[in-house]
Amino acid sequence: MTERRNQPAIRAEGLTKKYGDRHALAGVDLEAAPGTVLGVLGPNGAGKTTAVRILSTLLRPDGGEAWVAGHDVRKDPESVRKNLGLSGQYAAVDEKLTGRENLYLVARLYGMGRHSARRRAGQLLESFHLEEAADRASGTYSGGMRRRLDLAGALVARPVVVVLDEPTTGLDPRGRADTWRSIQELVAGGTTVLLTTQYLEEADQLADTIVVIEHGRVVARGTASELKGRVGGERLSLTVPDPSSRSTAADILAGLGPHLPVLDRRTGRLTVTTEHGARTLEDALGRLRLAGIRVRDVELAPPTLDDVFMSLTGQPDPARGQVAQPVGAVGGGEVPR
Repeated sequence: MTERRNQPAIRAEGLTKKYGDRHALAGVDLEAAPGTVLGVLGPNGAGKTTAVRILSTLLRPDGGEAWVAGHDVRKDPESVRKNLGLSGQYAAVDEKLTGRENLYLVARLYGMGRHSARRRAGQLLESFHLEEAADRASGTYSGGMRRRLDLAGALVARPVVVVLDEPTTGLDPRGRADTWRSIQELVAGGTTVLLTTQYLEEADQLADTIVVIEHGRVVARGTASELKGRVGGERLSLTVPDPSSRSTAADILAGLGPHLPVLDRRTGRLTVTTEHGARTLEDALGRLRLAGIRVRDVELAPPTLDDVFMSLTGQPDPARGQVAQPVGAVGGGEVPR
């Protein structure tokens, strides 16, 4: 028992999966210690859901090995299922049933007796702050409430590992915050969570360790702080309201150091990495003022996971739909990375 307790709650080595000529996974390694959150971050099509399906025994890998709670997903899938709860991208609840009835049904499907199923449903409704809505049809619930109910359903059998595949997709900010709180409470109780997400802020808030996947390969791993440290420097950001002034402003920022500024064309936000912090900020504002360029929302801050993602993949945060591109110093032309 001690040996199993000291094992990683989730471990994968060299996972591969191919669909035709496309590698959905091309040698992915994952590891999560008990009672922690492993965040798997990447754009659509990166391979996140394929990894989830393999770990939850819904899909067999072409190569590699994986274990959940010490059980081999290939050789002992039944034991894996007994120890794992899964919540997919969309809440799997019966909207005609009440919240209580949904959880009771799941408990009965797990083989619990009627009394135990009713008791477990009540415990979960209380844990996920759904008591007041327990006897309403779940079709009347908000998106955040349905997501919490779905997460509660994944915990009916008290799994030691829970896999959450993009759990806040489509939720408004309040629903997302409610789901984050539920996940934090879950982990505080000792559960291990594998969280796939497109939201950089979500990974930053929740994950103890982050793995970044692109095109089926791990391109980075570490804590949020470690990944930010790889990018280096501070970020000078400012907004140029006048579209006709943005190219000139980009030229000015490019002249302050070796790094090209990045322009978010939708908002007019320009961001550039600097190693000289306040001095670069002072120089930039002085030069922009001399050029007659009006700016607003000026900020000097440490790197974020957005910067990490941009540096690793050449793409902005995939969840925000921003069009941010490096801007060339010559004539302010935009240069695809």
